[in-house]
Amino acid sequence: MGLHVGFRGAVDADAVPHLERSGIGGRVEAFVRTAGLGKYVLRNAAVVFVSKGGLSVSEYRAESGHAFRPVTAVTRARLRTLLVGTALAGLAAPVFAQLPQLSDPAMVTPPNPADALPAGAKLQNVPGAPTPDLAAVPSGSGIVRGITIKGTERLEPETVRSYIELNVGDPFDRNRLDTALKALYASELFADVTIADQGGNIVITVVENPVINRVIIEGAKKVKEDKVREEIRLAPRQIFTRSKVSADVARILEVYQRAGRFAASVEPKIVKLDQNRVDVVFEISEGPKAKVVQINIIGNKVFSDGDLRGAMATEQARWYKLFSSNDTFDPDRMAYDQQKLRQFYLTAGYADFRVASASAELTPDGKDFIITYVVDEGKRYKFGEVNLESQIRDINADQFKSLITIQSGDWYNAQKIENVVNVLSETAGILGYAFADVRPQFNRDKEKLQMNITFIINEAPRVYVERVSINGNVRTRDKVIRREFRLAEGDAFNSIKVKRSRDRLQGLGFFQDNLTIDQKPGSTPDKIILETNVQEKPTGELQVSAGYSSLEGLILSLSIKERNFRGKGQELSAGVNISSYSKSIELGFTEPYLFGKNLALGFNVFRRDYNSFNYTNSNQRTSTYSQTTTGFQVRTGFSLTEFWAASVRYGLSYDQVTLDPAIYYGQITNPDGTVTIQCDPLKAGRYLCDAVGNFTTSSIGYSLIWDSTNNRGRPSAGQRFTFSQDLAGIFGGVDYLRTRANYDWWYAINGSAWVVNVGAEGGYVFGYGGQPVRIVDRFYLGSPRFRGFDIRGVGPRVIRKPVLPDGTVVQDESTWVNDSIGGQAYYLGRVELQVPLGSKGAELGLRPSVYVDVGSLWDAPPQIFITPPPPGQFGYKEFYYGDSPSPRVSIGAGVSWNSPFGPFRFDLAKAIVTQQGDVTKLFQFNVGTQF
Repeated sequence: MGLHVGFRGAVDADAVPHLERSGIGGRVEAFVRTAGLGKYVLRNAAVVFVSKGGLSVSEYRAESGHAFRPVTAVTRARLRTLLVGTALAGLAAPVFAQLPQLSDPAMVTPPNPADALPAGAKLQNVPGAPTPDLAAVPSGSGIVRGITIKGTERLEPETVRSYIELNVGDPFDRNRLDTALKALYASELFADVTIADQGGNIVITVVENPVINRVIIEGAKKVKEDKVREEIRLAPRQIFTRSKVSADVARILEVYQRAGRFAASVEPKIVKLDQNRVDVVFEISEGPKAKVVQINIIGNKVFSDGDLRGAMATEQARWYKLFSSNDTFDPDRMAYDQQKLRQFYLTAGYADFRVASASAELTPDGKDFIITYVVDEGKRYKFGEVNLESQIRDINADQFKSLITIQSGDWYNAQKIENVVNVLSETAGILGYAFADVRPQFNRDKEKLQMNITFIINEAPRVYVERVSINGNVRTRDKVIRREFRLAEGDAFNSIKVKRSRDRLQGLGFFQDNLTIDQKPGSTPDKIILETNVQEKPTGELQVSAGYSSLEGLILSLSIKERNFRGKGQELSAGVNISSYSKSIELGFTEPYLFGKNLALGFNVFRRDYNSFNYTNSNQRTSTYSQTTTGFQVRTGFSLTEFWAASVRYGLSYDQVTLDPAIYYGQITNPDGTVTIQCDPLKAGRYLCDAVGNFTTSSIGYSLIWDSTNNRGRPSAGQRFTFSQDLAGIFGGVDYLRTRANYDWWYAINGSAWVVNVGAEGGYVFGYGGQPVRIVDRFYLGSPRFRGFDIRGVGPRVIRKPVLPDGTVVQDESTWVNDSIGGQAYYLGRVELQVPLGSKGAELGLRPSVYVDVGSLWDAPPQIFITPPPPGQFGYKEFYYGDSPSPRVSIGAGVSWNSPFGPFRFDLAKAIVTQQGDVTKLFQFNVGTQF
């Protein structure tokens, strides 16, 4: 059995404004302070008081004469229940008891300062309370002959005189001295004040409040100290006062309540120092989190409790919800859930739905909450007549009506109405009407259960951009931000261009997530100010990491990157990576706007050493050829349209491909009878021997890019398409033409953090001038791009099986040599769903996903295989597998972790469709995967 505290139903909601208008609210506050009561709320035309300690409850009714008389008194052994009500069918937030503020000091005697502190708080070691004492004021009267100030230390006597409004020669009496006394206390500069009349000489003796030396927070562990300190208004070198301490205690408790810790308590203390200084210490006992163990819904008939709980932000606490932070009790979230319930029903056609009441009840042990909603579903409506009226001359209602997707006879859906309003507003914004006011008018037919709607576009002026205002950028130069705006001063307003400007700024990666561009009225009705308040993020990255990858073994990485070099948006990078199979060093620089023009110019200088491998001895890797590449690339990029861009590049590199002579070389007898040491196809295979040598690659290429994503780094909406070609052999060397295409589409489901990514890519490379495509220039497919398969685990491969002297081919796989030789064509597609983990998961840097990958690699150049050994000799026989465009398919789940030691990626994927020769891998993890 509990006490209901708050507003109940529409009648109660009407009573509250009446109480406020009639002035009862102020008298209630004063009455609370006078009576020494702790917390209060208004209920109906009554005031419910919860006394300090929660031991008794008294209820007083507000009469028309603004007096209070007792109605009931209920005594309980302990008040364990707190029920929070709502108003207006669930639209109002829960009303909690707040500490009353003294609205009329003259009405009451100042209370004990300790009573002003929130529940669970004590003020210790505090100097005498600054309470005006009538005995400190003389009862006589006369003319002021002189004013003497005593006791000041830091303050000048004139400062004291400025508050008392008394001068030599002024008449005085008890009332004027009493006013002076109150004024001195109201200044909060003094801990004690006395006024004495010595024959017309007014002697004012003061004891100054101490100065704060330090503000110390103890016990803040579950809630970060920085977050608590943000709420504290006390600061060093300020004057210490009780009221400020009390206010800070209340703010700290509010922080903990928002974090779901309703049992938290704060005990403020002071440590006296010399020179009238003090250290203020807030000792915090955080207490456990208050969980929501159960959500009850009463009155629902159409939808189940599970359906309605699924629409809420608050979740029921369960042991398996490790990363959820929405299972703690939060009154603000409870109010939000009522709106979510209403939205859920309104989108399903129940236009009369309302939340009759909402309450939060403490469990018997006082640790957790049980939330109960009482709902009234009402009848289900359909759309009736849907019309459009326009009061703007340039907007033709008949033409705009095609933008309305609502059809008569469809079930009523409030979301569809909101979508139509947004579409009409954005379309009007494209025409320059930034402040176009689109309002739906409803005509409810309760007999036919129909909702007739007329959308009205109210008259508004065409708007022009008066000013683009940028605030908050400390390091980033204004021009870097302004060049991303698609609108300039004097341009006609266009809502699409405003949205595109926001996306481009967000895509820079320099500023906070959810950046906005506010639209504010200008100096005249036909002008608008575009204002963005940016919060700069760190753009420099220094990463030193060591780890182990299932793909590359031991990894050591050192890299430094600055994406906003000198605040000009330039990118400077340098990196060194070392693993069991590769080593690289690279230096790069990019200027995105060369000479202030929309023209990017960049270069890279690199050295890469790569050791290829095959599979032998029970799927173990053995190094085969080594490739050392040294070179550079110069590139430039420019915009063609708002979403189309192009880039052109030139690269020059020198390759050295070698094999270990001790393993793969032997004595070869030439046709002329001479013997030389060279690559032996019987040991290495013809495909590897043909790859050995020194080669120069001189290539020129271009790319066409379409990008409409809302964030270049981590998009949640939009599309990206890239088509590129590279032609090698411009100034001699290797000859080939490589073509690639890539497409990605992102969509946030209902605007949530659940993001779907659909991607596809493909490529083809061929040699010309009589040159085949070298093994090092072909495509390879496998991890980490194609999850569920090992690195280079998909596509054409040669498996060399031992042949015994009797001609028997050994079937023991541990004796085989499995070489991937790459392909000239490939495709790869994926569907991936990013799963949010709530705020806790985001704080930990965890981003899980589930996915399906499908792809293939094929079309290796014709192979020349070695001749099997003659009878009576041991040798190898080569088998060719995997050269097929047939799809391979894998499904799996993975998680990216932005750890303090660098980014990690873990994947558990199962290959469900394979071809003969493919190498699969169930689990893999990497360091440094792009998140």
